[in-house]
Amino acid sequence: MTKHYDLGQLGYEKEDILLMVHADDAGLSCSENAATMEALEKGIVNSYSIMVPCPWFLDMANFAKHRPQFDCGIHLTLTCEWKHYKFGPVLPYSEVPSLVDNQGFFHAKREMVKNFADPHEVKMELKAQIDRALDAGIKPTHLDSHMYTLGLTKELLSVYRELGREYKLPIFLSDQLLSEVGNPNALEEGDHIINALHMGNFEAMDSIGLYEWYAQILKNLKAGFNIILIHPAFNNLEMKQLCVDHPNFGSLWRQMDFDFFTDPKTASYLKERNIKPITWREIQKISL
Repeated sequence: MTKHYDLGQLGYEKEDILLMVHADDAGLSCSENAATMEALEKGIVNSYSIMVPCPWFLDMANFAKHRPQFDCGIHLTLTCEWKHYKFGPVLPYSEVPSLVDNQGFFHAKREMVKNFADPHEVKMELKAQIDRALDAGIKPTHLDSHMYTLGLTKELLSVYRELGREYKLPIFLSDQLLSEVGNPNALEEGDHIINALHMGNFEAMDSIGLYEWYAQILKNLKAGFNIILIHPAFNNLEMKQLCVDHPNFGSLWRQMDFDFFTDPKTASYLKERNIKPITWREIQKISL
């Protein structure tokens, strides 16, 4: 039987509204790194995760090593969804041929991972990513999955669980994300899931704007362990080039994420509703 985390073990009450604001995709680019660092130091973002295979990984690893007060996860990566900006596995692509296209880059779409990825090669590559992060001096607080590819199949989810056990780290499991990637009944007995996940969406960005969307989310948060998942970056030339033909989670979207979660007004929403921050370091104490 799956279950929510027993937050009472951490001293929280049943009616407490707990929030983690988590920034994905650190390491993706210079812009992503700079915005993530600033959002952690000046905003209400209190967790982030790093993409080890990306060119700007070492920049973010250096930050993680010298700012251990912030939650830092490994954003386990099996896809590269960008049109002109490409990267591939940490291992030589000849060792993990099922994970790459004919140019040696990660597949662009989740469906290709689902159809072609060999779970044994997936585990080899992801262990290499975690080990590279450890070698760089990162002390990760958790593992999560880029584009939630590790939720696509029963076999990939098993690899995810195995990595969590082997490295003694909590893994980010969400029934909502499993449903979104087409695998709604994949959870097993012993799995721990968060209460609720919240993200922006392109329809909201294109209509009311993400600022109003996030404000509504904060005003309507319910008791339990909530995560708001964001992707802060600056809408500069680098990110515009990276996000060509990709408005969903694109450059403008990422700037809006940064703007809202570093705005002093946003912190006032948390005070008004007595929303309390929660971290993966706390979750480690009750999940391992």
